[in-house]
Amino acid sequence: MVNWANFISQCFNGLVLGALLALISSGLTIIYGTLGVLNLAHGAMFMLGGYAGWVAYTYSGSFVVAVIAGSLFVMLAGVLMERLIIRHFYTRPHEDQLLVTFGLGIVFVEAVRFFFGSLSQTVPPPASLMGITSLGFMMYPTYRLALLGITTAALLVLYFVLYRSRIGMIVRAGIEDAVMVDSLGINVYRVFMLVFGIGAMAAGFAGIVNAPVVSIAPDVGESILVQTFVVVVIGGVGSFPGAVLGGLIAGEIISITSMFNPGYSYVMLFVAMTLVLVFRPYGLLGTAGRE
Repeated sequence: MVNWANFISQCFNGLVLGALLALISSGLTIIYGTLGVLNLAHGAMFMLGGYAGWVAYTYSGSFVVAVIAGSLFVMLAGVLMERLIIRHFYTRPHEDQLLVTFGLGIVFVEAVRFFFGSLSQTVPPPASLMGITSLGFMMYPTYRLALLGITTAALLVLYFVLYRSRIGMIVRAGIEDAVMVDSLGINVYRVFMLVFGIGAMAAGFAGIVNAPVVSIAPDVGESILVQTFVVVVIGGVGSFPGAVLGGLIAGEIISITSMFNPGYSYVMLFVAMTLVLVFRPYGLLGTAGRE
């Protein structure tokens, strides 16, 4: 039944989902904007973060340890992936990049399936974040509220790194002109490795903090990957603010449409993407200089 209480609740759900999508998409858009690599393994990175955190939680019983372990594990996996494989594809055609990252995503998924099976796993939230919180006008799950704060804080940290630090200045310069950055004597490949690691860590962090909301499974990254690409297209490739705006828009579209008919949530999401491509081919906050 559709009423104001359900509508407001779904708007909150959309806000939480949008912040999560913004965090994942920010990692993807940073990688593509800086390196020019369309990483189809990004959804698998989200999944790996969830499983790495689940393993850490199983042995430690600490949610904080699980979040740290999941994030660092995926960052390390991203760094190794960039150094051993992706680095050799920077000058290759985009089709080759798509194929190799798609293949890596399949390898990660099947490796997890081999070691942990296909059954879904859950990571409970901290005891202090269980239950329901009264917002005055409605009751809402406490952890979902905390998740909104966690993802917002993570986005602020990424913003600080990109816009208020030296490495961020280099990354943003690399987005505009990697050749110029290289000519200034900066080790571009070391920066590329760091960027790939940060982008992967954003996905891994999102994977573990979302685990108490949605159970993790080997295929959990597939739908997230599709939504993330739509977010990047809506917001604009290479634009961090665009990833945030696109994530919030996508989250609200999915959540509110699901209130009326869940089967049409993806339909409306792609309708929104199509409209953006028609009227703003480079995304809402993208620029024509980015490819």
